[in-house]
Amino acid sequence: MSTPLPPPSLPPKALLLDLDGVLLDTRPVMERAWQQVQNEHGLDVPFEEYERHLGRPFADIMERLGFTESERFHRTYDGASIAAAHRAREFNGTVEVLHAFVAAGWLLGIVTSKPLERAAPLLTNLRCPFSTVRTPNGGGRGKPAPDPVLLALTDLGVDPADAVYVGDMAVDQEAARRAGVPYVHAGWGYGCPSAPAAVVAESPKDLLRLLSSGPFLEGSLL
Repeated sequence: MSTPLPPPSLPPKALLLDLDGVLLDTRPVMERAWQQVQNEHGLDVPFEEYERHLGRPFADIMERLGFTESERFHRTYDGASIAAAHRAREFNGTVEVLHAFVAAGWLLGIVTSKPLERAAPLLTNLRCPFSTVRTPNGGGRGKPAPDPVLLALTDLGVDPADAVYVGDMAVDQEAARRAGVPYVHAGWGYGCPSAPAAVVAESPKDLLRLLSSGPFLEGSLL
């Protein structure tokens, strides 16, 4: 069993979260979009190869797959992703857990490699009070660089020591480490943590056990 993280000092507290594999199961969306890229551009790269690099910006993934001219692929992928967005599903208990953190005084932020035009509709459907959303559209280097994590904390006016980042890929863990932010690995997500060993939450509700410094309330006060 994982050892609970020490609660951040009060106030403020920030809970930063990745999107794909943490808040929403978007694998069906990504599979459909990648299939469209394969069909339109004649690529012979299975989705499993693409999936290995999730968490990085699209251009970075393409470079790792050996494609240096990826803008056409990106346009196809974006369009197909938007068309298939209805396939995304909330992980069980996610919204209730986020509202519980808000009720306990935490600020919520999103740090994702998904472009804003694809992330915004998904986040709107969650109907949670996110105080900041950081995507590749906002500048800086993408994960695993610490830039988007640090920019989100700047938006919130929160020190790294008073925040936690929840991700599901090794690049999330590395970005948190380089930003000096405690990291919790979403065990229900798509990837495995890397060394050094990370604190692992087995479910969204397990985050409450790991991070609670007192009783949480069900629902949001907002």
